[in-house]
Amino acid sequence: MADRPVRKTKKDRDGDILALCDDGSVWSPRLKADAINDIESGVHTYYVPWTDGRTEVRVVEGENGKYLRTDRDNTSRNNLDDLPDC
Repeated sequence: MADRPVRKTKKDRDGDILALCDDGSVWSPRLKADAINDIESGVHTYYVPWTDGRTEVRVVEGENGKYLRTDRDNTSRNNLDDLPDC
């Protein structure tokens, strides 16, 4: 199992996350479906490194299926949207 940092994300026009990225990592980019499978199966974890700690990437079941999300500072804001594009 690997603990993978996420520093960038690939998004579509609507801002939906399509892939997780970390420049220079052999696993990057990791498509959303593959990252969801990794997390749910316990094969890999993904996290966003912050200056004051880290935030885990988790899988959420939404109206249109599963998606990736982080919750920072106990808010519902999806911080993956704030990361630079890859």
